[in-house]
Amino acid sequence: MLNHVTWCFTVVYKLFICIAMLLQANYKLGLLYLRAMTLKHLITFLLIAVMAIPQAKAQLGVLNDLLGSLNIQGTLFCTSNDNMGVPGVSTPVFPNAQVQVVCGGKVFSKVTTDGDGMFSITMNSLLFDLSSLLSGCNLVVATPLSNCNTKLPSVGGLISALQFVGITHLGTQTIANITPSGFHFIPST
Repeated sequence: MLNHVTWCFTVVYKLFICIAMLLQANYKLGLLYLRAMTLKHLITFLLIAVMAIPQAKAQLGVLNDLLGSLNIQGTLFCTSNDNMGVPGVSTPVFPNAQVQVVCGGKVFSKVTTDGDGMFSITMNSLLFDLSSLLSGCNLVVATPLSNCNTKLPSVGGLISALQFVGITHLGTQTIANITPSGFHFIPST
């Protein structure tokens, strides 16, 4: 998707270079003529740029018109056992833990859980398409489990794949809702 945006900026850049060359050639004809041509070229350049932007947006596909943003949210529990408690027993939450969106080994976003262990990360759908986010990214907890319970390991961490759970409409904006598929403990290697 970014290739189409890059294409748009490349077209606008090439138009700017052409206008600059025309202005340089017209400079030799006199300053009065240059000022008149500069205004005409500026207006032409702006009109072309304004027309190129919707063209680039159209090439990004229907999905970006449908998805205004991507919202990843969930609750982090203080356990190393697949982040699920024992049935019938209350599992404590993991407050003040850093949750990161990691794609290809690179951290793209991070947030800290609140006092109830809940987190919410909003991402722009122009930077990540939904299928790439779901297939190539994980949620990683950077805070050691021992921070919420000293009996839990201080090395290693929790990781979860992502799953799409639905779409929410807020006025004219559409939000894709994503949750962790289930955190599990990965020992440090």
